[in-house]
Amino acid sequence: MIMLAFSLISFLIMLILGIGMYVRFSAASRQEIVQSTQKLMEQTGENLEDYLVGMRQISDAVYYNVIKENDFSGQDKEIQQGMNLLYEANRDNLRSIAVYNNYGSLMAAEPVASQKEDPNVTRQDWYEQAVGEMENMHFSTPHIQNLFDDEAFRYYWVISLSRVVELTDHGVPQFGVLLVDMDYSSISRMMKQINASNNGQYYYLCDSNGEIIYHTRQIQISHGIFDENSKNAAAYKDGVYEEVFEGERRKVIVNTISYTGWKLVGVIPYSVFTHGMFNIRYFIVLLMLLMAMMLGVVNRIVSVRISRPILKLNASVMEYEAGEQPEIYIGGSMEIRHLGDSIQRSYEQIDLLMRKIVMEQNERRKSELDALQSQINPHFLYNALDSITWMIEGERSEEAVFMISQLAKLFRISLAKGRTVITVKEELQHAQSYMNIQKVRYKNLFSVEFDVEPEICSCCMVKLVLQPLLENAINYGVNGMEDCGKIRVTGRQEEGTIILSVTDNGIGMSEEEVRFLLTDSNRIPKHGSGVGLVNVNNRIQILFGKEYGLRIASEPDEGTTVSIHVPLVPYTEENRKSLEKGYRFGVDTKETTEEEQQKK
Repeated sequence: MIMLAFSLISFLIMLILGIGMYVRFSAASRQEIVQSTQKLMEQTGENLEDYLVGMRQISDAVYYNVIKENDFSGQDKEIQQGMNLLYEANRDNLRSIAVYNNYGSLMAAEPVASQKEDPNVTRQDWYEQAVGEMENMHFSTPHIQNLFDDEAFRYYWVISLSRVVELTDHGVPQFGVLLVDMDYSSISRMMKQINASNNGQYYYLCDSNGEIIYHTRQIQISHGIFDENSKNAAAYKDGVYEEVFEGERRKVIVNTISYTGWKLVGVIPYSVFTHGMFNIRYFIVLLMLLMAMMLGVVNRIVSVRISRPILKLNASVMEYEAGEQPEIYIGGSMEIRHLGDSIQRSYEQIDLLMRKIVMEQNERRKSELDALQSQINPHFLYNALDSITWMIEGERSEEAVFMISQLAKLFRISLAKGRTVITVKEELQHAQSYMNIQKVRYKNLFSVEFDVEPEICSCCMVKLVLQPLLENAINYGVNGMEDCGKIRVTGRQEEGTIILSVTDNGIGMSEEEVRFLLTDSNRIPKHGSGVGLVNVNNRIQILFGKEYGLRIASEPDEGTTVSIHVPLVPYTEENRKSLEKGYRFGVDTKETTEEEQQKK
C-alpha cells in the first residue's frame, strides 16, 4: 500500500511535469518556428526588394538617360542603342523594354521584335494603371507577354513595371508609357527556394488587392480547385496573425515588400507545430519512463524501509497469537520500536496474568477435588467403624480383624500421599478392599467379579471413582435381593480411551431417571455414600475435560451399567504431575482458560 501510494503520487507528479514540459516546449517550439519563418521571410523580402529596386533602376535609366535625352523623330537610333545597352546588361532578369505614346502606339522596343496586330495596349491593366496614377510606378500581376511576336513561338510569364514618362517627338513634348517586362521566373525561383519544405508550411506573394503573384498551388487556384485567404492577408499589416480558414487553424505571417505594396505571406498550419513536436513528445515520454523506473526503484526502497519493520512486527505478533513464544520484533524507526516495545510489555503482562489465572484455576480445581473427595471419607469411615464395632460386640474377632486390615488398605490407597491421580491397578485394589468390607457387612448377599485387561492397569486414573459406583450398585441395585445379586467390574481400552464399567443385575431405572441422573443431584437419594454419581462425574471432568466422565445405561428390572471414560494416559510421575497441575495430554489448560475468558 505504501509503494502503491508513493507510485500513484509519483505518477501524478510526473504527469503534471510531463504536461508542463510539453506545454512549455510546445510554446517554445511554436515561437521558434514563427521566428525562423519571420527571419526567412525578411531575407526573402530583402531579395525581392533588391530585385525590384534593380528593375526600378533600369526603368529610371531608360527614362532619364535615354528617353528624356533624345527626340524620337530624329534620334531613334540613339534611343534604340541606349535601350539595347540596358537590356543586354540585364537580360537575365528582363524580357522586354518598350515605350508607347499617349495613343498606345509603339515608339521603341528592345529586343527588336514586331508587334502583334492591334494588341490594344491602352486597354491593358499595366497601361491603365500607369495613366491612372501618373506619379507612381506600377507592378502588374504575372501574365503571359502578349505584345510581340516570337519566331520560336515561345511565350513567357512576365511582371510588367509601367510608368508615365515624358517623351519628345518632333520637338513636341508629350506623355507616354514606359513598360519594363520583368522575367517572372526570377521571382518564381526565389519563392520556390523558400517553399522547399514539405511539412505543410508554405509562402505566397500577393499584391495590395489580394491578387496572387506567386503561390505554390497557383494553377489549382486559377482553376478554382484551391482557395487562398489572400484578400484578408492583403489587408493585414506586417506581423503575426492567427486565423481559421476553411476549418483549418493556422498562423499567418505578413511582410510588405517596399515600393510595390506586395505582401509576402507565410502560412503555418497548426499541424506543422504538432509535427514538429513529435520528437519532443518522444523525448518527454522517454524521460518520463526513465523517471518512472528510477522512482519505482526509489519507491520500492523507501516502502521496504518503512514497511519491513512493520511486517516483521506483525509476523512476530502473529506467531505469538499462534501459540508460539517468539521475541516481539523491536526495530525500525522510533515509532515502530516504541510500538514493538509496548506490545512486548503488554504480552509479558498478559502472560503473567494468564499464569496467575492458571495457577488460581489449578488451585481451585485442587480445592474442588479435595472438597469432593472429603465428602467420601468421613461418611464411609463412620459406616466402616460402626460395622467393626458391631463385629467386636458380637465377638466376631476374625471378621473384625479382616475388616480392619481391609480398611487399612483402603485408606492407604485413599490417602495416596495426597495424590489425586493413581494407577488403574491401585484404584482396583481400593475397590476390592471396599467390596471385601461390604461383603462382610452385608453377609455375602451379593457376588463381585473383576474382569480387567492387564494392559490398562499401568494407566492413570482419578482416585476413588469406583467405590461410589460400587456403593450405588449395592444400595440401589442388589440390596434387598436374596442370594442372586451380582456386581461385575470390567475394564478395557477402546480407541485411546479407558472404559471401567460397574454392572449390576438389580432393579434398574427408567429412561427419564437416567436422563437426569448426572444433571440433577437432588434426584439422588441422600443415604449411602452421600456423594453420588454427579460428584464422580465432576471430578473426572475437572481433570480430563468435558468429553470424558460417566455414561449410564439402565433398564427397569434388568439392571444398570455405569461406565467410567477417561483418556488412555500411561502412568508416569511426569504425567501425574501434569494432570494434577491442570495439563491435559501434554497441553496446558491455559488455552482452555483463554478460550473460556474470550467466551465470557
